[in-house]
Amino acid sequence: MSTSLNRTITSIIIMLTILSGMFAMTAHAIAQTLYALDSGDTLRITVFGEPDLSGDFTIDAQGRLNLALIGPVVVRGQTADQTRALIHDAYQDGYLRHPDVTVEVIAFRPFFIVGEVNQPGSYDYVPGMNVLNAIAIGGGMTYRGDEDDIEILRGNDTARVSIPANLATIVMPGDIVRVAERYF
Repeated sequence: MSTSLNRTITSIIIMLTILSGMFAMTAHAIAQTLYALDSGDTLRITVFGEPDLSGDFTIDAQGRLNLALIGPVVVRGQTADQTRALIHDAYQDGYLRHPDVTVEVIAFRPFFIVGEVNQPGSYDYVPGMNVLNAIAIGGGMTYRGDEDDIEILRGNDTARVSIPANLATIVMPGDIVRVAERYF
């Protein structure tokens, strides 16, 4: 009886572990799909059969892409798929019959790390990054750094929010990671 119960409990634990891993992968996929574009992101835009309209484009300070024939397209706050639809509709409106457009983020805007780190500054974003990775990229914490007092400032200047963080908190492109000073 005890051995059978142990096997059942072990099987349940394994199934729950697998299900939680699947949920985490699904949540990650959803987060990537819902990523909001902003200034500094670089996109690879491909218009099938139109090499002169295809290429790598960086979103400017006003949140726009400047594209051949259609001019500036405001994409700040849009997802890659929404941007694809905007570009498709713009090219279809008088320029191409059936434009086949793809949009891929090839370089994310940088993140920033400030406060009690050895090398504060702006760094290239790496997908899947957490606060511990960001601190490591910033040269590690100074001896005064307080790993229990970290915040992330997320959003643009008009809608920036402060998020209390720990070493496992996910960092997004454009985030400002602030490591506070520890008081003895």
